[in-house]
Amino acid sequence: SEVTEVRDGVPFIAQRVLDKPNCDKLAKEMSWYDNYLQAGGVDRSANPSPGNKAGGLSTIVEKSMGSIAKSGAAPVSQVVSAGEIPSRHGLIFNATPASDFVCGTMQLASGMGVQVFMTGRGTPYNLEAAPVIKVCSRTDLKDFWKGLIDINAGSIATGEKTVQEVGTEIFNMIIDTASGKKPVAEDLGLFNDICIFNPAPIT
Repeated sequence: SEVTEVRDGVPFIAQRVLDKPNCDKLAKEMSWYDNYLQAGGVDRSANPSPGNKAGGLSTIVEKSMGSIAKSGAAPVSQVVSAGEIPSRHGLIFNATPASDFVCGTMQLASGMGVQVFMTGRGTPYNLEAAPVIKVCSRTDLKDFWKGLIDINAGSIATGEKTVQEVGTEIFNMIIDTASGKKPVAEDLGLFNDICIFNPAPIT
C-alpha cells in the first residue's frame, strides 16, 4: 500500500506486475495520486514525517526504496484501488494514502483480516476490526515497548537470529493470529479511530 511511499520507485514494482491491465492500473493510480496532491497544493516530499527524519530517513526517494524492499520479490498479482476488494490471491498492491490510520482503514475496506506492521521507532497504532502484528527493527525498541511489540526483527541485526528464522516466526504468527489461537501483544485496549480517505491532501 501507500502510493506516496512507493511513487519514486514505482518502476521496481511495475516490472513485477503480472499482466498489462494491472500494470496500466498501477500507472493510473500513481497518476491519480499525483493529480490529487497537486490539486491540494501539496508536494509528496512532505513525507517522510518528522519522526521518520529523526530516525535517519533523508528523503521520500530513500523511503520509497525501503518500502518496496519490504515487499520482497514476489510477483504482484493485482493492483487495487483504496477500498477495492481483490479478486486474486498473492501479493496485492492496494493504492492507499501513506497515513497509517487512513491506510489501515482502506486496507480493512479491501478485506484485510490481519495486518503486519513494521516499525522502526515504535507506535501504539492499532485497529479494533483486525489484529495488528507489530514487528520492530531494533531490540531496544522491543525492550522499551514491551506491551506493544509482537516480534523483534532487531535480533537479525544483532546476529541472534537469521532472516529466515524471523520470517518463519512472522509467518507462524500470522497463521496463529488469523486462526484465533494467539492474540497480538497489544494489550492496552488502544484502538485508532476509523479514518476514511477524504479530499484533504494526505502525503
